[in-house]
Amino acid sequence: MKITDVKVWLVEGVKYNWTLMKIYTDTGHTGVGEATNWPGSPVVFEAAKHIGKRVIGLNPNNIDFIWTKLYRDFNWIGPYGASMCAISGIDMALLDLKGKVLNVPCYELLGGAFRKDILLYANYWFTGGGHTPEDYARQARVVKDAGFTGLKFDPFAHTNYLYGEDLSSNLQLTASQQDLAYQVSAAVREAVGPDFDIMIETHAMLNFRVAVKMAQRLADLDITWYEEPAGPESADTLKAMRDRIPSNVSICVGERHYTRYGIRPVLEKHICDIMMPDITRCGGPSEMKRMATMMEAYNVLLAPHNPNGPLSTLASAHVCASVPNFFRQEFMFTDVPWRDTVIDHPIADMVQNGFLKLSDRPGLGVDLVEEEMEKHPGITENRPGFYV
Repeated sequence: MKITDVKVWLVEGVKYNWTLMKIYTDTGHTGVGEATNWPGSPVVFEAAKHIGKRVIGLNPNNIDFIWTKLYRDFNWIGPYGASMCAISGIDMALLDLKGKVLNVPCYELLGGAFRKDILLYANYWFTGGGHTPEDYARQARVVKDAGFTGLKFDPFAHTNYLYGEDLSSNLQLTASQQDLAYQVSAAVREAVGPDFDIMIETHAMLNFRVAVKMAQRLADLDITWYEEPAGPESADTLKAMRDRIPSNVSICVGERHYTRYGIRPVLEKHICDIMMPDITRCGGPSEMKRMATMMEAYNVLLAPHNPNGPLSTLASAHVCASVPNFFRQEFMFTDVPWRDTVIDHPIADMVQNGFLKLSDRPGLGVDLVEEEMEKHPGITENRPGFYV
């Protein structure tokens, strides 16, 4: 069997473009994958097309060989970024293809299932109203009523700026802005009650002093994790924050950490309790599985980052099914209606009471619908948006 073609589509999503791909073979077998990242999705799209050409003629069954070859080839331009997103999508498509050839779900190729019901938490649920405690509380109750038992939000993101404006003041936050962020968070906690996971996102947009101070204030709300108090550039900075943040506040990082090599210093410094690699960035399902195994050795939980398209959601769930140290998976509570028409088995049918229930269909369990993707081409000009 040989790879004969790789096609890539840029498809508009609810807040940014998805990069979706399909691998074709000389036997008629195909596999689908996703390489989504943002901003810069046009760069990822071109990288996926270019790197896709390099696998033509190879045996798609040699998944680890292809991953290693591509990683070593493109390490010359850096082991992260757009090239690793493309590798992630190809890895996902190869795993899907092999599952379909062997007529087994992807989780079987990853070692078998510890579970097939994948516990989710909701993101992108705060899409109506203003940045007020009342508006956030109202929308949080909708999430709970839908059967979810966890949600995430960034209470700082709209305290003093709209996306695209100068962000320098956001790094600081005035005392009143800090109070508003706390009040929003407290209102959400009151709305959902004590038996509910609340994840607080910072997007590494706060300076050291404010990030630590807000973690200390939020500790009394029994938050499930405090996400990315600092960026991925320095594990030492994260360690310094860990030393000053209350011990009852778990730290979660990983959405901008690529591959097992990128998470090693974080694990060795014992900075976090939970890691959230993104399957469309970190190296694909094969690499996420390897990362999860490394995390297990440090008693760190896996909670995949996933504000992406439908294939990312399914591939992440297959990895989550296959590891013992799974915690929760991110899920976009609000999404475009064509999320479920660009694939031939709707995700909406798989989500029940806050769980994604994996089927026993081969591979990822879905195929891409090409004519539907072409109806919703990605938006390539700049447009307003906000962090989730």
